Amino acid sequence: MAERLFPALAARPAKEALRFGDRGLTYSELAEVAGALAGDLRAIPVPADRPPRVAVWATPTLHTSVAVVAALLAGIPAVPVNPKIGERELAHIVADSAPALVLAEPGVALPEPLAALPRHDVGLTGEAGGELPAEPGPEAPALIVYTSGTTGPPKGVVLPRRAIASTLDALEDAWQWTADDVLVHALPLFHVHGLILGILGPLRRGGTVRHFGRFSIDAVTAELSGAGTMMFGVPTMYHRIAEEVAGNPELARALGAARLLVSGSAALPVHDHQRISAASGQQVVERYGMTETLMNTSVRADGERKPGTVGLPVRGVEVRLVDESGATVEVSDGETVGEIQVRGPNLFTEYLNRPDATAEVFVDGWFRTGDMATRDADGYLRIVGRKATDLIKSGGYKIGAGEIENALLEHPGVAEVAVTGEPDPDLGERIVAWVVPSGERPGEHELAEHVARLLAPHKRPRVVRYLDSLPRNDMGKVLKRALDA
Repeated sequence: MAERLFPALAARPAKEALRFGDRGLTYSELAEVAGALAGDLRAIPVPADRPPRVAVWATPTLHTSVAVVAALLAGIPAVPVNPKIGERELAHIVADSAPALVLAEPGVALPEPLAALPRHDVGLTGEAGGELPAEPGPEAPALIVYTSGTTGPPKGVVLPRRAIASTLDALEDAWQWTADDVLVHALPLFHVHGLILGILGPLRRGGTVRHFGRFSIDAVTAELSGAGTMMFGVPTMYHRIAEEVAGNPELARALGAARLLVSGSAALPVHDHQRISAASGQQVVERYGMTETLMNTSVRADGERKPGTVGLPVRGVEVRLVDESGATVEVSDGETVGEIQVRGPNLFTEYLNRPDATAEVFVDGWFRTGDMATRDADGYLRIVGRKATDLIKSGGYKIGAGEIENALLEHPGVAEVAVTGEPDPDLGERIVAWVVPSGERPGEHELAEHVARLLAPHKRPRVVRYLDSLPRNDMGKVLKRALDA
């Protein structure tokens, strides 16, 4: 019999597994309701040409959590769907993944073409005493998570069960994650961060997750002042915390009492690290992962915390930096930039229906992430940006946008910033800073001199453009292609 993804569902400890607002499920209740739904899913007629799949309308609810757990128990790949998705992307995902039915919260209206599929409403009660089904082996597909589609139609990333298990077990080691931990967060449940780490992670450990719906400072304070021991968030959430924590003693005490605060999905600016640490004494941990790889690196709970770094490779994962010629970057000087390539049990199997795209991202078994980083003498990685949008080649130098953004955020007149490159007849590319001012607008020359003083003259922005806000996706990542457009 294959290893269970969630041993606690079989053991059924007398504790709460999931809570969303005022509704929760114990491990016994979750085993009953998800086990019953898994039995229903196993009765889906199997198409002759492919295995069955189910779409999950992934609202931030107990129903979504139950639906995904049930699909995993049944051994049927689940396709989480962002409830805010646009018409064109939704049509592509449904056509590409061809789900046999859709799982949804009762009473929720579904858009076409999901509404045209057979529908199964997810209940929250089940009969006691049912046996959980045997689960498939480690290479069986577990989830098909679609990429954000920034360079074309979204691609379906097929994640096998071994990728989920190996990542969550590596984080148990890196974060000293135990069944006693109570994780609190308000992340969406259609992607790796909120769903796999934020829901499946606590369930694999036999711990508890409390999802507080919409992010708010009051909710963070309440949860971490209570039973919460860990919090997961994205940089936009931590930025709001950093803005308020110095003047909010109750928030500072709550953060300081947490065992672990983890930020992911994008880089957390060093300035926000510093403000949170100064007020609360708590240092936020960053980690680095992708849909295709799940988690690659992390700052360890028991290790040195260096603001702006994403730590060391997690257990079982190999990471290397590669230069433009394909040669491995051997130096660890904190300055030399290379593309991150990854190898290990955390990797996805394939892009659904896209053998060409799958072959394109692998070289000798290593996955080419497209992310650029430096490595310091202790082996810590610092992400400087995406190869396609954040590596700027100016005046013969290779410059990462991330370090310029961090420098600009140290200026009191800058609330938010994104840095890109644009063609320049003399330099090749010139550095452009897109700035959301904090109060009175700082001058272009003032910002350029600020960067030149902190970093180097060749890293100063040549152009500054002022905005009221930066375009971001649902995970808080800045959409730089929208800026360039």
